[in-house]
Amino acid sequence: MSSSEQARTELPPKYYLEYFGFVLDFVQKMYGHILNKEEKEFLRAYNALSEDARCLFIRFSNRRGAFFRVNTLAYTEICDIPDALTELIENGFAEVLSEQHAHRAPEVLNLFSKPELLLITQSLAPVIMPPKSILKQDLMRWLLHEYSFKVLYEAVDALEPIVKVGYEIEVMMMKFLFFGNRHANMTEFVVRDLGHVRFQSFDEDQLSVRFATRKDADDKLMVSLTKETFHELKDELPPEEIYDWFMNWQGGLPDDLSLVALPSYRQLVLRVGAWLERKKLPEQALAVYQLTDHAPSRERRARLLHRMGDVEEALALCDDMMAHPQNADERFFALDFREKILNKKKRSTRRTTQALQAAEAVHIPIAYRYQVERGVIEYYRERGHNALFSENEPWRALFGLLFWDIIYDTNVQAIHHPLQRVPSDFFLPDFYFKRHSMLKARIMELGSKEVIRDTVQKTYLEKYGTTNVLVGWYPELLEAVLNVVELVRPTQLHAILLEMASNLRENTRGFPDLLVWDDEGYAFVEVKSPTDHLSARQLHWQHFFADLGVSSKVLRVIWIPDEGKANEPGTADNKIIIE
Repeated sequence: MSSSEQARTELPPKYYLEYFGFVLDFVQKMYGHILNKEEKEFLRAYNALSEDARCLFIRFSNRRGAFFRVNTLAYTEICDIPDALTELIENGFAEVLSEQHAHRAPEVLNLFSKPELLLITQSLAPVIMPPKSILKQDLMRWLLHEYSFKVLYEAVDALEPIVKVGYEIEVMMMKFLFFGNRHANMTEFVVRDLGHVRFQSFDEDQLSVRFATRKDADDKLMVSLTKETFHELKDELPPEEIYDWFMNWQGGLPDDLSLVALPSYRQLVLRVGAWLERKKLPEQALAVYQLTDHAPSRERRARLLHRMGDVEEALALCDDMMAHPQNADERFFALDFREKILNKKKRSTRRTTQALQAAEAVHIPIAYRYQVERGVIEYYRERGHNALFSENEPWRALFGLLFWDIIYDTNVQAIHHPLQRVPSDFFLPDFYFKRHSMLKARIMELGSKEVIRDTVQKTYLEKYGTTNVLVGWYPELLEAVLNVVELVRPTQLHAILLEMASNLRENTRGFPDLLVWDDEGYAFVEVKSPTDHLSARQLHWQHFFADLGVSSKVLRVIWIPDEGKANEPGTADNKIIIE
């Protein structure tokens, strides 16, 4: 990067002031009708602050934690930090450490290093001084056990003033309303303006609200915060207490939990259930899994029920999954597990294992044991074939490039702020339901290889480097996509793309590892080392490709200790499957 380019990417000293102001203005414009009294008062009071006070408040709000050591505050762009801090305290945007913060004592103590905590301990003149070798967390626990918070905070205050940022809840809600989740943050603006990420451009007047009502926002935030609480508690409390905590929380949920919050709620249920299973609490895990039918809940319940002796209910779940599978994992699991239950005396082999055992084999030098796909590519190239990696990325990119405008269509009301990387409905059934007419119309337009190729190339050049949930920009991407387009018939591509669209969470993975071709034909190849397994999703695509007439196969690798002949009796032949 040249010096002039570097200069253009440098952020102004108070860049964060502009970003935070943008967020607040955006939230007022889009969600002003659902803000509560406290949030409106926060906005009014914030706008009345001086610029330096606003800057210091944003610095506090953007940092991890709520408590700050006054003597360590150093921001060169703020002219008079003491005056700005006084203004914040006088207007409720910061508060001096006091007894009212006792419930957050660990946060306060954690501001200090272990040597500093030992100095604080020494100032308290304990009967027995903890050893210098004590761990910081153990020292903190000892202090909190031995002394009241009043004693501790007075000792801390004598060493250095501590302040706490105010309006935590209101600021959290402003950011949550803007981003629509708890994991995105203000650094999205930074990576955009530094040129690290090129975001899709949207007409802001066409953006839609993520939360139509206050209940939508409150329910979604409640579930998000509960996820975070679970993450913290699971390392602190016994599993039985976590179960009781979660079920008590679940029992207090409203019957009409907002639809916006349901996907997050299902994820939380599955996460808690899986954790309880790992903690060897099958009955509790079963009770949690029963709160949702979302995959893989039914599979886990069937396994637990069978283990606990409730065979009939386990079979009923298998029948339900066979009749209405949510994904390939459920489909093949139900078939295999039902057979296992019914054939008690016979050892049943899973369909994925059967497919792998029936696959052709090829001998590859063991030097490739950590790069098995690369070894198979070299095997084919040595025999005059072309070969490249084709697992997921080319297919995802093909979908993203052909349907780019449909994915990010603001008329679908799944784009809610200008830094959004993924449509809010992308991993939901809504994605297909809302766009099926547009997707099918585009398919009709893509009637020939030439049109598909031209559309891919045009979008690739226009959008190069722009963030897209399905397109990972790397040098060989376009070549890989165009090879797929050249070898697979348009009607076959249409069917594959629509299958992907029907369930983007599940159907954008599991594609074969390699594409191998020559003048006579091609094959997609799923490569499996001796210790690898075939997944249900991979088997799904093998079946789907076979039904379409797309050449595809599973290839088992057998290691050989040297660079001898790779093709031996009983191994894969030297032909490419011809379409």
